Amino acid sequence: MSLIFNRKATFKYEVQEKIEAGIELFGFEVKSIRGKHGSLDGSYVSVRGNEVFLIGAHIPPYQVNNTPREYDSYRARKLLLKKEEIKELIGKEKVKGLTIVPISMYNKGHKIKVEIAVMRGKKQHDKRASIKKREMDREIRRTLKNQ
Repeated sequence: MSLIFNRKATFKYEVQEKIEAGIELFGFEVKSIRGKHGSLDGSYVSVRGNEVFLIGAHIPPYQVNNTPREYDSYRARKLLLKKEEIKELIGKEKVKGLTIVPISMYNKGHKIKVEIAVMRGKKQHDKRASIKKREMDREIRRTLKNQ
């Protein structure tokens, strides 16, 4: 069950490969995510050295009055991956046309996980096909519901 979902990413890009990663968060950020507050729109994953970071994700504080003054809701957050996965992402990041984007954040037990994906940008005609397929599915559901 996704708590936060990045809808624009699945529309703009086609998924090549998915990876599950842990994320370093403050306690009030965890509570905020469990309350389904936050946004992954416009965020991306970057590899710096041998560490992977989630950049541009907005996670507001759970209680504004109990949050440190210097808290930045758009700060870079470290993703927790195995060394082999990091090496694989470094190779994928260097390939032209590939982007690493977070798709969703969700609970797994008591931990918050981020599903990231290596994606390739869709062409305009692919986006039109996605819209057409979505409209057809919606129309089919309407007709079945009315019968």
